[in-house]
Amino acid sequence: MRKKLMRTYFMMLSITLMGGMEAMSQNKPNIILIMADDLGYEALGTYGGTSYRTPNLDRLAEEGMRFDHCYSMPLCTPSRVQLMTGKYNNRNYIGFGLLDPKEKTFGHYMKEAGYSTYIAGKWQLLGNPNQQQLAGNKIGTTPEKAGFDDYCLWQIDQLGSRYKDPKLSTKNGGTQTYPGKYGPDIFLQKIVSFMEDNKDSPFFVYYPMALTHDPFVPTPLNKGFSDFDSSSKVNDPAYFGEMVTYMDMIVGSIVKKTDELGIRENTLILFVGDNGTDIKVSSMVNGSLVKGNKGQTTDAGTHVPLIANWKGKIAPKSVNDNLIDFTDFLPTLLDCSRLEKKEAMFLDGISFFPQLLGNNSETRDWIFCHYDPNWGKFKARRYVQNKKWKLYGNGEFYNLEQDILEIDPLKISHLSGESKTTLEQFQEVLKSYK
Repeated sequence: MRKKLMRTYFMMLSITLMGGMEAMSQNKPNIILIMADDLGYEALGTYGGTSYRTPNLDRLAEEGMRFDHCYSMPLCTPSRVQLMTGKYNNRNYIGFGLLDPKEKTFGHYMKEAGYSTYIAGKWQLLGNPNQQQLAGNKIGTTPEKAGFDDYCLWQIDQLGSRYKDPKLSTKNGGTQTYPGKYGPDIFLQKIVSFMEDNKDSPFFVYYPMALTHDPFVPTPLNKGFSDFDSSSKVNDPAYFGEMVTYMDMIVGSIVKKTDELGIRENTLILFVGDNGTDIKVSSMVNGSLVKGNKGQTTDAGTHVPLIANWKGKIAPKSVNDNLIDFTDFLPTLLDCSRLEKKEAMFLDGISFFPQLLGNNSETRDWIFCHYDPNWGKFKARRYVQNKKWKLYGNGEFYNLEQDILEIDPLKISHLSGESKTTLEQFQEVLKSYK
């Protein structure tokens, strides 16, 4: 009798613990992090952009929070490495197209927090023979080793089209070409399928989009899409507008799916750009023409859109004027997933999770940038900035409110008051990052 009672007790205890764990699991919000490729803030209507149609992203901002001062790195790999690891590039950047396999990413952290993890879109972090040579024969990282349970990605270890007739890799299917298909449509289908399969437990989706990176080519919105030769060398910025529109439609489809699955109120959706818009593209924003400056450390090369939406948690029509940089995303995910805060001590970023809920007690005074892509003709630069002032490692100092294009550096000997105090503070910051 005693054994039977004990057995019943342990069964009930097990059921209670399992129920408690399931409840805890369900209370953790899903997280969907979408990152557009080569998209500055000026491309979206919510920032005053008038050149393209972005109704879904504008609505996402209207129903959530728009950040007006989010800054990326000037190029894709530096941004991705910083975003995924929460560390500035001076600590872990090993070469263009590479992610150091020793680094712990937000994929690893989210798995530790009990999340199922999925990535779709652009990888470009394992390297190819040419990239490995540029990086001293170093090798990068596969998505599995970066903490992702499953994936559908362009350019893991092979090139090919990312748009029409895409060459994509999946965990179970390997690398294959999809004749007549459109890469972004396949990424969307895979993400939706993952969300359907994991709607009853916390999941993390990271979607580094292929759009809106060149080549600028027709989308399925274009009547000429079916006849377009994907092997051609077409790269016409005239297609950029419809690529932005298609990107916006995909974001809208993902948001709609969270509604259909009944998980919208338990899902944090983040949308950001990885760097400024391509230099071949100019756009109108708030009545002014902004020329894309991808690859360069100016505002047009690093000032990107950031939208956060969490129905019922983030107040609608919120506008956040605080500084954000790409090291801040991983600490934010740690807060959101309620993983042990001890992990944050190894990171450079500051969590903006409290800001999403209206708590601005901890914000940035400045952001730092160590930029040395070891690729192309881009030169290495280091700087620290806030919303008004910017100091480079070579001593160039700018008032961004008066000189956003950074044409005329200020004469240091003429500084006084706020400008001199800020200069001295920024000099100390630069010294601290060796």
